[in-house]
Amino acid sequence: MTKPHDKLRGWAAARKAILSTLRFTSLRLRLVLVFALVALTAAVSASGIAYWLNREAVLTRAQDAALNDFQQGMQNRAGALPARPTQEELQHAAGQMAASGQHFSVLLIAEDEGGDTIAGNSDLGTFTLSDVPKSLRDAVNEKQPLTEGNKYEYHLYWQRIVDDGTPYLVGGATMIGGGPTGYMLKSLEPEAKDLNSLAWSLGIATGLALIGSALLAQAAATTVLKPVHRLGVAARRLGEGKLDTRLRVSGTDELADLSRTFNQTAEALEQRVAEMTARDDASRRFVADMSHELRTPLTAITAVTEVLEEELDAETGSVDPMIEPAVRLVVSETRRLGDLVENLMEVTRFDAGTARLVLDNVDLADQITACIDARAWLDAVELDAERGIMARLDPRRLDVILANLIGNALKHGGSPVRVAVRTEGPDGQVVAIEVRDHGPGIPEDVLPHVFDRFYKASASRPRSEGSGLGLSIALENAHIHGGEITAANSPDGGAVFTFRVPRDASGVAERERGDGSSVERRPGATGADGSGGSQESDGGER
Repeated sequence: MTKPHDKLRGWAAARKAILSTLRFTSLRLRLVLVFALVALTAAVSASGIAYWLNREAVLTRAQDAALNDFQQGMQNRAGALPARPTQEELQHAAGQMAASGQHFSVLLIAEDEGGDTIAGNSDLGTFTLSDVPKSLRDAVNEKQPLTEGNKYEYHLYWQRIVDDGTPYLVGGATMIGGGPTGYMLKSLEPEAKDLNSLAWSLGIATGLALIGSALLAQAAATTVLKPVHRLGVAARRLGEGKLDTRLRVSGTDELADLSRTFNQTAEALEQRVAEMTARDDASRRFVADMSHELRTPLTAITAVTEVLEEELDAETGSVDPMIEPAVRLVVSETRRLGDLVENLMEVTRFDAGTARLVLDNVDLADQITACIDARAWLDAVELDAERGIMARLDPRRLDVILANLIGNALKHGGSPVRVAVRTEGPDGQVVAIEVRDHGPGIPEDVLPHVFDRFYKASASRPRSEGSGLGLSIALENAHIHGGEITAANSPDGGAVFTFRVPRDASGVAERERGDGSSVERRPGATGADGSGGSQESDGGER
């Protein structure tokens, strides 16, 4: 059966892979897009300019040729007609004008002898006066005043129109000194087809340029981003702790310089970490050796102090009253020193990664009751926990956590201390143990540091009955179970410490094996007296 934390790890790995892929391809995509946009802009600009220039050249050439022929025909053919021609003469002149190589239609308008308006059409009526725009007819028939800049009463006018999707050139002129008015209609469809072919050619060239730019961008991206990708992979490996990661350097460009800088940085970091690790290992060995060395004389001193304590409590009163306070101080400080040595050894095991879980099925209500009873706290602690809430945890380490949290609440808070147990999460797979006191609470500036080792909330109180390691050890024991401890202030007053832990720490313990920690399983029940582990309950003073 797949556990929730396994699903979360799978989702996190998938999310990391997707984000890594996006980060790698985004730069490549941006580079390709930039190349494509530049090529597209250049190709479209060049194609647009080329199309516009060719269009104007083609249309101007066709237009000028047709208008020149029409103007020549008006002068030679229409100008040779009598002032009032007949229908046949007008029709014959129109046909001769249209017979030029430009293939346009001609319409001649004049008045006959009777004063009636007659028309001569080269295309037998297909080109009529209604096909000529009114604006053009008005311009052709308008008589211009003669000035120094205008020496002719009538001029040749032209206009481009589109009829049923076909472009046409329409021109018109009136004979100076009297005579017919002529109009010409030339289809520009051949030129339009040529321009469409040109547009298609330019479009294909633009597409090919875009594809070529994309291929060039891909090649450039591969050339540029491959070293960057290798650098990113090396940086991730370095971040994962593989300090021997190095890049293969080739060339003399900026990327080669960057690779050399990375290798130098990685080498310096590896040396620095090696030095720090060596010093850290030496410090841990020193603390561990010192703790072990202190245990032997401390055992003897403890035995002597126990004898002295028995003498102090004896009814015979064999101890001199003058030295009784000193004896009691020695007994108290010896116990404190013993707790400190045990705590230092426990901290050393956590730092070295050798702390072990010994799992067993425990009833949380019974476990908490046993912890409270073993320390004679029954009168000062209220328990709100139903029997039957089972969890697979390390009973000894759970007892250490409870002893530190409850003891800290009794010492720095106020009675009564309330301990509540509830289940959280899907199917109640998480257990929350809440320890609340009725004291003044924790100052806001102290809250972030309550789990720090040897932390003292006030510099004026550097000395206390404990060592300042209790809450830190409790937090480490919570972490080794895959749990967490949080500290906060209750709205109703007092401090609240909440310990959340999975009901089954087996999966967490299995994963911890790779980090140096291990797990043992034992079939028998384990007592809750906390023997063999730290039970200090001072933590950070508040």
